[in-house]
Amino acid sequence: MSSALSPAALAISDLTFIWPDGQPVFTGLDLTVGAGRTALIGANGSGKSTLLRLLTGELTPTGGTVRVDGALAYLPQDLTLDAARPVDDVLGIAATRRALAAIERGSADPVHYATVGDDWDVDERARSELDRFGLGHLDLDRRVGTLSGGEAVLLGLAGQLLRRPRVLLLDEPTNNLDRAARERLYATVTAWPGVLLLVSHDRELLELVDQVAELRDGTARLFGGTLSEYEAALAVEQEAAQRAVRVAEGDVRRQKRELADAHVKLARRLRYGQKMWDTKREPKAIMAARKREAQVSAGKHRGMHEERLASARERLATAEEAVRDDAIIRIDLPATAVPPGRRVLTVRDAVLRNGVRLSLDVYGPERIALLGANGSGKTTLLSTLVGTVPPRSGEVDIAVPVRLLPQRLDVLDDDLSIVANVHRMAPAAGDNAIRARLARFLFRGARAERPVGTLSGGERFRATLATLLLAEPAPQLLLLDEPTNNLDLASARQLGEALAAYQGALVVASHDLTFLRTLGITRWLTLDRAPRSVP
Repeated sequence: MSSALSPAALAISDLTFIWPDGQPVFTGLDLTVGAGRTALIGANGSGKSTLLRLLTGELTPTGGTVRVDGALAYLPQDLTLDAARPVDDVLGIAATRRALAAIERGSADPVHYATVGDDWDVDERARSELDRFGLGHLDLDRRVGTLSGGEAVLLGLAGQLLRRPRVLLLDEPTNNLDRAARERLYATVTAWPGVLLLVSHDRELLELVDQVAELRDGTARLFGGTLSEYEAALAVEQEAAQRAVRVAEGDVRRQKRELADAHVKLARRLRYGQKMWDTKREPKAIMAARKREAQVSAGKHRGMHEERLASARERLATAEEAVRDDAIIRIDLPATAVPPGRRVLTVRDAVLRNGVRLSLDVYGPERIALLGANGSGKTTLLSTLVGTVPPRSGEVDIAVPVRLLPQRLDVLDDDLSIVANVHRMAPAAGDNAIRARLARFLFRGARAERPVGTLSGGERFRATLATLLLAEPAPQLLLLDEPTNNLDLASARQLGEALAAYQGALVVASHDLTFLRTLGITRWLTLDRAPRSVP
């Protein structure tokens, strides 16, 4: 980077953003990010992807300012490529290459020279970027329809880097990437010289950052260091917050006792005063004066203790707000249970669409991890198991109700509410029953009425999972294709804990080994040209 250039930076000041339906995301958000690698983390629905879209200008703030100093590049979470587009078009160099070709054919048109500018080595730069990401085998004129999901992500990233940005925004860049591709991404992130702001649930990637920006309750807090250092600092903070809650709870109990004692003393004084009045042992005027004084004194005493109790309760409420209580998804649904030994699925001498041969038997509540490089056929196998992609030959027999949670989460109607989507899958279920079950997936009250199209990636995942599991008949075989792609760190952990309570059979395709190890996997199956089990 030239020293003549001012330092690249992102500056957000007093940012407010409200969706058209009135749902607020940010109110008065402030955040400044300079050179280095910054991780943007937060619960699903906290606004991480929304903030990136505001930085790119794709969304317009309701109020406040967003400033980006330096050329910006952005890799979105859900990169969708038209299958008919050539590689050079995705890289953003198609027009430059056409202009170069025209000049090489002898054209002197100034338009072509203006298009090329200083980019006479565009092909060499493109090949270099493709090589960096393991895509050197791609022809620049090739159509992208034959690429795997992971290859498409890397191609999109290569195209962004070809623009020579000084500010790079990455939204879940490891989604769909196999191990080799992730290593290339890690190397790129480690060597990045400018401003990098990334959203990710990949713990290895988050160990490469210089600082963590946490979005919570519409505000942003910066923590210096990696994810592990952030978690250590947060643990210390939470321990102190829990101690403060215990102290505040003790204070509330003490103030309640003192207030009760004050009531008892007041009652005694009133009884004594009434007794003196009834026996008329002193002049009436003196007794009336003493009675008033006693009532005033007792009232002040009681008021003092009530104020102390109210103050103690306020301190407790403040202390409790500092303690995080991340809700848990619960999917312990009895109707999904499969007895041990019961046949779930059989695959006999099947040849998948990509040429992979496979035989497989699954019995009882087995948990199978499906591994393999991008393009090895994991998604194809799952689609074959549910019948949407028939095998070239062989037999596939499913003996229990089955549901597939696809990578793209495209099984829901965006225009319908979460409740309405569940009704589509379980038409006989009553509204109250559906709402009660949705509460297990953290959709309570008005949240269950939100249109699916307005949900964040993690919320959409939960809504899709809920719709599939609450379907009738209940699935006793659940197929998951890269389920942690759209989840924040806490949600990925919660999903692992929730799936531990699922009583049916699981087949999970994932590159996230940390997540897979939480599921109690009973069998590891790696797909390549000859599928094999992994101990």
